[in-house]
Amino acid sequence: MPSQPPRTVVISGGTDGMGRATALERLSRGDHVTVIGSSDAKGRALLDHAANPNLRFLRADLSSIAETERVIARIGEEHESVDALALFANRVNPKRRETEDGLEATFALYYLSRYLLSHGLRPLLDAGTDPVIVNVAGVGNTAGRIHWEDPQLTRGYGQVRAQLQAGRANDLLGVWFAEQAASKARYVLYHPGFTRSGVDGHPNPVVRRALGLLAKAFARPVADSVRPIVEWIDRPPAEPLSAIDRGTPVGSSLKTLDPGAAARLAAYTEKVLSGRTT
Repeated sequence: MPSQPPRTVVISGGTDGMGRATALERLSRGDHVTVIGSSDAKGRALLDHAANPNLRFLRADLSSIAETERVIARIGEEHESVDALALFANRVNPKRRETEDGLEATFALYYLSRYLLSHGLRPLLDAGTDPVIVNVAGVGNTAGRIHWEDPQLTRGYGQVRAQLQAGRANDLLGVWFAEQAASKARYVLYHPGFTRSGVDGHPNPVVRRALGLLAKAFARPVADSVRPIVEWIDRPPAEPLSAIDRGTPVGSSLKTLDPGAAARLAAYTEKVLSGRTT
């Protein structure tokens, strides 16, 4: 029997890896879970595997602003409140790719969709019971930066460069949300470390095989990495913002959590959303 009433949980990138494991664990506790993913086939596979009427799958390309806003509206039609939002959606792009909005795809999916979901679902989170947002990225890692002179990486694109920039952007998203949103939702930035999750999804077969071998030798099991997320959904931290790097709290003085940079990125993001990026 569950120790508390069922919670309403929304998970982006929930058909694979850690997102999928979180969804299944929360379903086992009696929660109502909505999973957002881009693949109908993976969504159907998850529905068939779970065989649980409390699971809802929404297909959406979260690299699209319109698609992400459609999902937010749909969730609002189906729920009066949300208790937890877990953000996992990400994809490695070996070559620079632009979305239908003209944005660099890693920036759009890994960062911008999380910005939209965090702020767009805020009214439902504020109506929830002890709400929490968990943003799974790379907090604590100080490599990479926001390329203010060229945030869309139109020059010198590299997949690692794009991933690191989006990771740092998510750090700043957590800072900005906690300081400015005036929401009762607690925001958790979480770096699980190298996990056996998503290593088979890299488009390059050589890299995919190498990652698979490394994962077998060094990566944490998915169940270990999602355990804190599952528990935060039941018992969120008390602070408006928590940053956890592989089980260790990260101090707010870390340079990648700078409030000034967070405000600058939020202003740039609003320009992107309004169609004014210059």
